[in-house]
Amino acid sequence: MEVRFREFNPFNCWIWMRFPHPLGSGERGYLETAFDSWFFLGKLGGFNAENLQAHEEGAELGWMAYSHETAASALPALMHNMGPMEYQDDWARCWLDLGTSDAFALDVLINALGQLNNDVLEIEELLIGGLNDDWPIEEQPEAMFAGLDLIYDQDEHTDEDADDEDEDASGNRAWS
Repeated sequence: MEVRFREFNPFNCWIWMRFPHPLGSGERGYLETAFDSWFFLGKLGGFNAENLQAHEEGAELGWMAYSHETAASALPALMHNMGPMEYQDDWARCWLDLGTSDAFALDVLINALGQLNNDVLEIEELLIGGLNDDWPIEEQPEAMFAGLDLIYDQDEHTDEDADDEDEDASGNRAWS
């Protein structure tokens, strides 16, 4: 499974997966269950890198003193929203508003999909962020900060990019 990151906006993020063939209903069930489980943990704040006490303790966890004060002082790291899994030919995609969850959440997803790839279904490519030209998207109405991706994109490009011819009729830039 090849993993690649593209343009990334945590409040408007598409995750794309390419398979060697279109998925059957059983394979779709495994994939959707993995995403639903991952999102549910994120919605509950499970991917908070400020509170990884057991991980930071190391290999010896016996009689570890867990600090409720440390846990309570960590800023919330909550995922906000997830759209339905969509399929087209040998591709699947899912839209997410990762909210304030930490990048640690993406590592957990990549690890889980890697194991799914090893045991259940072959994932040729996992793309995090960006767009696919051959499968257009519509802006997600559930996005807490809809349109923020335009600000992200404009901030990342210099005036030299103004000569690019990727503008629509209204003069808006189209970055992918």
